Amino acid sequence: MPQPNLLFIMTDQHRADAMGCNGGWVKTPNLDRIAAEGVRFANAVTNCPVCIPARVSLATGLYPHNTAVWDNFDYDMPPETPTWMQAVRDAGYRTSLFGKTHLHHHRGDLRDREHLIRAYGLDDVDEITGPRASAECACAMTARWEAKGLWEAYKRDYAERFTNKPWVVRPSVLPLAEYADVYVGQQAKRYLQSYDRDQPWFCWVSFGGPHEPWDAPEPYASMYRAEDMPLPVGSRQTLIDDAAKGRLGRVMEHYAPQQLSAEDVAAMRANYAANVTLIDDQIGEILGAIEARGELDNTVIVFSSDHGEMNGDHGLIYKMQFLNGAVRVPLLVRTPATTAARNVGGPVPSGVEGGAVSQSPAEWFDIGPTLVDLAGGELQHQQFARSLLPVLDDPGKEHRPFAVSEIAREVMIMDRQWKLVFNRRGEPYLMFDQVNDPEETVNRAGDPAVAEVIERMRAQLFQHLLQTQIDRSEAAG
Repeated sequence: MPQPNLLFIMTDQHRADAMGCNGGWVKTPNLDRIAAEGVRFANAVTNCPVCIPARVSLATGLYPHNTAVWDNFDYDMPPETPTWMQAVRDAGYRTSLFGKTHLHHHRGDLRDREHLIRAYGLDDVDEITGPRASAECACAMTARWEAKGLWEAYKRDYAERFTNKPWVVRPSVLPLAEYADVYVGQQAKRYLQSYDRDQPWFCWVSFGGPHEPWDAPEPYASMYRAEDMPLPVGSRQTLIDDAAKGRLGRVMEHYAPQQLSAEDVAAMRANYAANVTLIDDQIGEILGAIEARGELDNTVIVFSSDHGEMNGDHGLIYKMQFLNGAVRVPLLVRTPATTAARNVGGPVPSGVEGGAVSQSPAEWFDIGPTLVDLAGGELQHQQFARSLLPVLDDPGKEHRPFAVSEIAREVMIMDRQWKLVFNRRGEPYLMFDQVNDPEETVNRAGDPAVAEVIERMRAQLFQHLLQTQIDRSEAAG
């Protein structure tokens, strides 16, 4: 069997429950197909619930406490940084990127910094920013918008949304064919249709949606009815007193708008679902192009997102803290081996019909070494991500005893039952029973009945932080 092709599909701000195969309120037949032919990781979390630190962790296999990239700010990952993309390229692949990386700053013109993307390990590049930065940062896509007389209208629409209220819900001023997620999907599809090298290909397709603003274009904007959307979990009041002890309190102060109504939340969720389905349709076109080439049976597909979106849960919008809507991410891995096992009627654990579900904790940067393993490559630099390959062979296998996420020097540790969050002073201030309270409505951090659990998890986290220390000058340049 020749080396498999590698397709890495990524979205931005995509909740773990916003798929047909998990949650059921969004139509995603193509993601469902990937899940049915592979393994879905039900307890996957981001390494940081905000864009830049999460993406730097993905690229490097390092935690924010290694890279010192704890939050969003203007940052350029140094060109000499070791990455898993370089290891895939070194294994003989032609590597490509279509979409957003956010591994360097979003100002000026992205095309002036393509040398950075190539240094990180990607040969063929068509990079965009996310929806916010697309109003001011140039790239090939915005040049096309400008040539068609669309960019100024986009800028005006974007500015008006945020002078009104951040959660304005209305279709984009861009026609469907020019919408950013369609641009990314179509550019990737055309690239794969015309690929004619002898090397196997690695293609990273990185959509900017369903990141807000809530502007899915027609006909998708009318696809879902607001009244059919699931209700948000929790409320601002359920956690407000405890949240004041850490970052969640600051997030609630700024991103839990009192005037956010039930109607607002329902409309946001309907438009968000529309954007997810739009992206799923683009994924379907990409898979169709690969199938037409006769390569789908020998293609690895990994799907995930950098973090989630609260979309009204606990009265919050956006991310930037450790509640489930923000910190849990979708993670699907489909390989030629998992596909063959499903198609020949091999043993399939319970979960998605025809697919397998791993309940073991996983961290999103585990994607990197997984792809390197599947490419037949080798990582030479020190990093802390772990290949998911053993779990693909045995979905019942324990991948990690717990998962860790970090932001602004706060740390979350989550095992199969408990989630525990420590503030910057090392004090536990949020604790949820993920099995018996999946909606996170009862904070157990001050409950004497779970004091032993807290101390056990504190010790596990302390040991983990000790074992994952490296020279920051090497990690962050």
